[in-house]
Amino acid sequence: MEPRTVGVEEELLVVDLTDGTPQPLGQPVVESAGRAGPQASGQGGVEKELKREQVELNSEPSTDLAAIGADLTRLRRRLCDAATDHGLALAALGTSPVPVEATPTRNLRYERINSEYGLTTRELLVNGCHVHVSVTSRAEAVGVLDRIRPWLATISALTCNSPYWQGVDSGYASYRHRVWSRMPSAGPTELFGDVAGYDRAIAQMVSCGAAMDDGMIYLDARVSRDYPTVELRVADVCTAVDHAVLVAGLGRGLVETAARELADGVAPAPVRVEVLRGAAWRAARTGVSGDLVDTLSAGTAPAAELVERLVAHVEPALRHYGDLDTVWRTARDVLDHGTGADQQRDAYARSGGDLVAVVRDTAARTTADR
Repeated sequence: MEPRTVGVEEELLVVDLTDGTPQPLGQPVVESAGRAGPQASGQGGVEKELKREQVELNSEPSTDLAAIGADLTRLRRRLCDAATDHGLALAALGTSPVPVEATPTRNLRYERINSEYGLTTRELLVNGCHVHVSVTSRAEAVGVLDRIRPWLATISALTCNSPYWQGVDSGYASYRHRVWSRMPSAGPTELFGDVAGYDRAIAQMVSCGAAMDDGMIYLDARVSRDYPTVELRVADVCTAVDHAVLVAGLGRGLVETAARELADGVAPAPVRVEVLRGAAWRAARTGVSGDLVDTLSAGTAPAAELVERLVAHVEPALRHYGDLDTVWRTARDVLDHGTGADQQRDAYARSGGDLVAVVRDTAARTTADR
């Protein structure tokens, strides 16, 4: 079988470093970045997002985690250079620490989404990190979705990077996750069983209005509409490129492990969706600084223990791709030194309670050398 490729999408905030405020100039920044160099071939490149204060970058799909990290670094710097041309900067923040009223991107579809879902989408200025892993068929993709469910909250905990919301500490490590969860098509799912079950669930979500169309299926993991991939959507955008690479490595490891289980006839764990929602909430609440939910027992365990279990679960796949050392080293770094949320709170404390300093610190980290 061909090696599985993996690609990363990141959403970033366009900010004014004088006062930390997000600025509605994402489209001009993207246009400037496009003029600065050719788009990458295939699926890589830069583009606008739902809100004008955001930009998105897409790494070129690759089988090599080091190449993904280099591509993310290149694309970040290209966008940051373009932002500098407009007197602005980019920051890999899951939410804006300072108060902001988000501005919808001028696009008929986006305008319809904002109209249909009201305040929920008007407030939806949040930045995630989405990982695409290639699959051989839709049948394999759905089988994978059913088998990765118990592990997604642990990935979410490793990537928490949004403690502040509208000028206050939310009390969460990932408030982005809580804001995103307001969307009726977001969150964990029940078992689909097969392609027909998946398609039926999506059609029902659209028919009842939970999603405007199949492009609005915002599940924690989904079959990509546009590419032959499974897309994992639980992570906050990571300040450090290495942490985004960690998500890519764990994501591919999960997909490869689940595909092997599917091929071997191993049934998915029958974890109830209520337990998955509880696990997602707890991961967003504490990140790796507290206990997480062991979805297989519905009890709790220290975050470090569940991260170790996750790595052990996908270890054969990580070894197959030569990713084990990279994944374990970076996961250990997060456990030892904290998530992006911890870094933001540290910057806040060091500055004597200045949220603008948090934005500046994160902007500096966004393009820091790996």
